[in-house]
Amino acid sequence: MKALNLYDIEDLRYEENTPLLQLTSNEEVLIQVKSAGICGSDLSRYKKLGPYVSGTTFGHEFSGIVAAVGSAVTHFKEGDRVAACPTFSCGHCIFCRQGAPTRCTELTVIGAKHPGSYAEYVILPASHLLQLPDEIDFDTAAMLEPASVVAHGFYRTSIEPGAAVAIMGVGSIGLLSIQWAKIFGAATVFAIDIDDNKLKIAKQLGADILINPLKEDTETVIKKHTSLGVDLAVESAGSPITSEQVLALPKKGGEVLYLGIPYGDITLQRYYFEKIVRNELRILGSWNALSTPFPGKEWETGLHFMKTGQLDVKPMISHHLPLEKGPEIFHQLTHKEIDAVKVLFHP
Repeated sequence: MKALNLYDIEDLRYEENTPLLQLTSNEEVLIQVKSAGICGSDLSRYKKLGPYVSGTTFGHEFSGIVAAVGSAVTHFKEGDRVAACPTFSCGHCIFCRQGAPTRCTELTVIGAKHPGSYAEYVILPASHLLQLPDEIDFDTAAMLEPASVVAHGFYRTSIEPGAAVAIMGVGSIGLLSIQWAKIFGAATVFAIDIDDNKLKIAKQLGADILINPLKEDTETVIKKHTSLGVDLAVESAGSPITSEQVLALPKKGGEVLYLGIPYGDITLQRYYFEKIVRNELRILGSWNALSTPFPGKEWETGLHFMKTGQLDVKPMISHHLPLEKGPEIFHQLTHKEIDAVKVLFHP
């Protein structure tokens, strides 16, 4: 079958002779991939590797059609339209037993040690699948995984209806954060980014106030509209700089939610560090998108709001590509040769 396989740092190959996957358990499902997205973590693994097996098929965000089912599978049949949770937790470590599978000591996703979704077919246990309502198309469903990641983070916060929320960095995670903030009841959402094109999309998806820090001071604008600061500030850029600056945005007693992953060291100036202490901020990290019962409420909730249209991912999708363009687009994204928000493959 056709697939994108990762062999080494920046060594992603399009191969047409990848062996077709075979069911090895009566609880597994073979899925024909219809749409698959590039995640920021894919770019990081591409640049710096991490847990992976050389030659493994890459990718983990996807949707598709059930092509075959194991003999023990009763809730899905051939032809069903599905999205899927690509993450595995062990179920046995202390964190899994405590009902916190995102903290699993053996947490992994397909595309690392299991064959991933940049291929014509992928295999997962039936327990990982979610049936797609007719209202949700494959491209939207391919974004369920990142949407669930953001939902997981928001469930960790204390956000209440009427809140003021600042989203720092409006790439795909930030654009989803804007929409989840509104779903959770935010009255005012600030979108902060140095890319005016992304800010335009942020406005389209519900942001109330746009801030480009290259043109105006972020803290000044937020204080102008809130007087005290926001209730919740979300770091979704994954930048060492914004990971520091976000600490100055909440009011005293407010919260900071870290969704971005800064692949570099962070140094805090005293000004920002003292915001944590003097303002008694609550700092929250969030990882992946699992809860109990598996895969968690994040996934069903995400499907619900995709169905109602309150989670609209279409404006975020900048590129639709065949698999053979994979090596080229990964190179372009890594070396910042292309302006993209969300790239989807169509195997």
